[in-house]
Formats: sequence, structure tokens, C-alpha cells
Amino acid sequence: MEFLHAINPLYSLSGFVVGFLVGMTGVGGGSLMTPILILLFGIHPSTAVGTDLLYASATKTGGTLIHGYNKTIDWRVAGRLALGSVPATAITIGILALLGVKGSAANALITLVLGCVLLVTALLLVLRKRIVAFYGPRVAKLSPAAIRKATIITGAVLGVLVSISSVGAGAIGVTALLLLYPDLRIVRIVGSDIAHAVPLTLVAGMGHWLLGSVDWMLFGSLLVGSLPGIVLGSLFSVRVSDGVLRYLLAAVLVAVAAKLLL
Repeated sequence: MEFLHAINPLYSLSGFVVGFLVGMTGVGGGSLMTPILILLFGIHPSTAVGTDLLYASATKTGGTLIHGYNKTIDWRVAGRLALGSVPATAITIGILALLGVKGSAANALITLVLGCVLLVTALLLVLRKRIVAFYGPRVAKLSPAAIRKATIITGAVLGVLVSISSVGAGAIGVTALLLLYPDLRIVRIVGSDIAHAVPLTLVAGMGHWLLGSVDWMLFGSLLVGSLPGIVLGSLFSVRVSDGVLRYLLAAVLVAVAAKLLL
């Protein structure tokens, strides 16, 4: 009963809306949830990021179990990403600790990185197919060793971005994997990206928790709303044009990024 009293209906409603959109589009919840928490509810940026990271680790664990059961995860690819992302995450959390995660310097850094990553996410939503078509043939000429190194570097970049902003693992990660592993089916690329996001968001989220930037009441409220939202969104996804949704979400992300950066 105490848990039910701690649930904030407005946070749960936001979790439901974001979960519904994620279920329909597959776009990572961080690109939607973190800006909502900061701009709409006035949550401190570091608390919004830290709480969203643990929230993402919980939801992506469920996604990983489903993909694992369906055998749509390439554990070699997920492992390579983690080789880069986990150490980079630990280093980034250490830098945030030195800056003082609640201080003005960390606040400015989080806001800047979040706004920039939202713009990149919006760009990838609209231009992903063109980017892959243009750069794909060039990347295909790389040697297996170079592909492995590029995957680890991609993981490191994601570790830094996600630790600071909680955004990037989905849109940026999937686009990079489409370029590096063109022979993989899209469902295995998505599954591998989700599986990699579990240790990434868990390590980053635990780091933020140790820094005191996780709100557990907020975490529970978001989870209560998002789980049914994701299920319903998945059911409705087949009835809505993918192109329309991608352009609509891209426009929303650009507007949110402008609000954060200007």
C-alpha cells in the first residue's frame, strides 16, 4: 500500500504516453522521457537522466529476454559494443562526480549534450536510410578487424552520450550497426542494440544512483505507466504510417532540442 501512495499519477501518465510512442515507433524512451521530466516537471537534469537510465535498464531487460527467446540477438556484436561502452561509462560518471553532478557545470553539460543528441536523433529518424545507402558501400570495404575496432569505438561513444544525457543508444546505435553489419537482419540489429543497452544503462544508472541523482518514487511512477503503454503502442503500431510517425517525432525532438539549447 505504501508503494501505491508513493505513485505520482502525472508521472505515470507521462510514462504511459512515452511508452505508447515507444511501442509504436521503437524510438528510445530517453529521447522523449528525459526532456519531459526536465521541461514539463522541472526535474533537475541530473536526476532526470539518472532516473531515466535505471528506468531504461528495467524496460530493456524485458526486451532483451524477448529477443533472446526469439534468438534475435548477435551476442558477438553486443559484446563488442559493451567492451567500449562500459569503461567509457565508468570514466564519464567519474567526470560527472568531479564536476559535482548537481552543480551548474554538470547541469550545463547535461543540457548541452542532451540538446545536441536530440538533434542528431531527429536527423537520423528522417535520413537514416539515405545515410546507410550512401556510407554503406564505403564501410563494407573495411576489414573484419577494422569492423571490430569500429564497433568498440561506437560503444565508447554511446557510453559517453548515454551516461550524460540518457539518449543515443537506440537511434545512433542502430544506425551505426546498420552500417557496420549490413548482412545482419534488422531484427537482429535491434535485438543486439537492446541487449547492449542493458549493461550500458544499468552501469550508468547505478553510477548516477551512487552520485545521488536517482529519484526512486519517480522511477516507480514511470514504470507503472510505461509498461501498459508499451504493450498498447505495439498493438497500434501496425495501424499507423511509419513515415508519418518518424517525421512527427523528428519535429518534436527538434523543438525540444531548441528549447534546451536556446
